[in-house]
Amino acid sequence: MNKFKVALFDLDGTILDTEGEYTEFWGGIGRIYHPEMPDFASVIKGTTLTQIFSKYFPDADIQESITSKLDEWEKGMQYRFVDGAEEFVSFLKSRGVKTAIVTSSNEKKMESVRLKSPSIMRLFDKVLTSEMFSHSKPHPDCYQLGAKVFGVEKEQCIVFEDAFTGLQAGRSAGMFTVGLATTNSPDSIRDKCDFVVDDFTDERLKDFFI
Repeated sequence: MNKFKVALFDLDGTILDTEGEYTEFWGGIGRIYHPEMPDFASVIKGTTLTQIFSKYFPDADIQESITSKLDEWEKGMQYRFVDGAEEFVSFLKSRGVKTAIVTSSNEKKMESVRLKSPSIMRLFDKVLTSEMFSHSKPHPDCYQLGAKVFGVEKEQCIVFEDAFTGLQAGRSAGMFTVGLATTNSPDSIRDKCDFVVDDFTDERLKDFFI
């Protein structure tokens, strides 16, 4: 019998192939405001907008400017699935597994996703956004909340993540964590998760639910 009753998915870089678009956006912001940090887009990956502002952009006027630019950028994003993601989540639902998106993105961003790609939202039973937990990844709060909303134990949850902070959050929550090598190389995430795949087309993933 499958021990995993709940599957918890990060959004960007895990379900959606958006990391390249965000890297482009934040790379541009970094070049304007933090030229001393050529890897700015990589440094802030997996953190919330609130955390980014608090640490790197304390000026309220700059925050407002970046927020406006980001809102416009996200409205124009494509929100394409990572290879195999749509089919894999549909497979989980056919097996009776509950599914949730657990993201550092805020609700406003999710509104853009719903408008652009409504089919994405229909795949998931719950969507947990940054407004719902006190601490963002790599803190385990978000994944602990994922177990709580479905009323299951951590051992019954499986986490899917691509970013270092998210992988740490899943592990710190005491959950079996699958790392997707969509953003970072397989070797760089291998010691940070329990299982590594390139994307959701890997048929071995289904073995966890049979």
